[in-house]
Amino acid sequence: MTKSVYAMGEQPPVGEVPAQMHSWVIRPERFGEPMKAFEQEVIDVPEIAGDEILVYVMAAGVNYNNVWAGLGHPVNVIGSRNKAGEPEEFHIGGSDASGIVYKIGKDVTSVKVGDEVVLHCGKWSRDCEMVKSGKDPMYSPTFRIWGYETNWGSFAQFTKVQAHQAVPKPKHMTWEESAAYMLVGATAYRMLMGWAPHQVKKDDAVLVWGGSGGLGSMAIQIVNALGGKAVAVISDDSKVEYCKKLGAVGVMNRKDYDHWGQLPDLNDKAAYGEWFKGAKTFGKGFWEALGEKRGANIVFEHPGENTVPSSIFVCETGGMVVICAGTSGFNANVDLRYLWMRQKRFQGSHFANDDQARGFNDLVLDGKIDPCLSKTFTWAQLPDSHQMMYENKHPAGNMSILVGAPEAGLGASK
Repeated sequence: MTKSVYAMGEQPPVGEVPAQMHSWVIRPERFGEPMKAFEQEVIDVPEIAGDEILVYVMAAGVNYNNVWAGLGHPVNVIGSRNKAGEPEEFHIGGSDASGIVYKIGKDVTSVKVGDEVVLHCGKWSRDCEMVKSGKDPMYSPTFRIWGYETNWGSFAQFTKVQAHQAVPKPKHMTWEESAAYMLVGATAYRMLMGWAPHQVKKDDAVLVWGGSGGLGSMAIQIVNALGGKAVAVISDDSKVEYCKKLGAVGVMNRKDYDHWGQLPDLNDKAAYGEWFKGAKTFGKGFWEALGEKRGANIVFEHPGENTVPSSIFVCETGGMVVICAGTSGFNANVDLRYLWMRQKRFQGSHFANDDQARGFNDLVLDGKIDPCLSKTFTWAQLPDSHQMMYENKHPAGNMSILVGAPEAGLGASK
């Protein structure tokens, strides 16, 4: 007889779905820092639609988006969904996961019950006219980040996703390793490979901001796997060898430079001259780290406000600055002369489509990408992992949480 709910670490027989599940839940009345926002609750297991699957979560990844969800800022994701007609007054976060398929919708043919999978976080409506016409679903007005903009993420025993979000789990990786890489990895892959003709090619020079972080560690490896030359920017010299082991040909410490921030008014000749001097020094530092006197074919940007002017400056003529975030601020400014006269491209990028997620996962399956798992937390430590990220005390690389897996080190079969 099927139990109504299984204890954490007590895996139901494959294909047997209980009525309820243990979850870490955020509710509006608890908005605040992670240690306050997350509480354990027993919630009904969700029903799935025809194009969806139900996955028993073995491990989940940690990303900053669910720090935001817990804070209720910059977006109240629960309130936004309620306004859109979704009734649940709670949020189950988690936008990275590894697990086992337990149930499939009536229209699903790409996976079957029992498959071991990794989940990517791109979700959209198959009924969207743009999607049906074959256009990039990332541009669809129905696109959402699963586990942040949608409910029923990976911080529960079961999660529901659209079947296209599931890709094969690497057999050589544990559950917790497999849960750590997809969000940052697929994001980095689209940035580096999604904007033709500015795709990483052999010997391309690529400046990677935040080289020791989750995004940067994936970017360095992608560039290396594709034959490019990555120069990593860090803020701590203790991370130099870490970046070089990932494949960086050189490393720069941003603390060696002091011209950061918004571009000064061009009419203020003294202030602009001082910034220009600093930018040239930074450009020379890039040449030295690269080992060649040329600019970056691609600049992998995400700090934003403090660094965009310098990123555009060091970008090679005809090159691209591609950006996916603004961790230092959103109000960046540029000297437009460098864009039009040097024909540089400033490109925004956001997560990835199915082809790009699978393209990145293929690199992982081939053993060309390390998930850079730096720390694994128990189920009970889920709020602690997010509090650590909120306080910027998390280690380099990526973090995972054990959900259905009873202990670390399980799941690798070769």
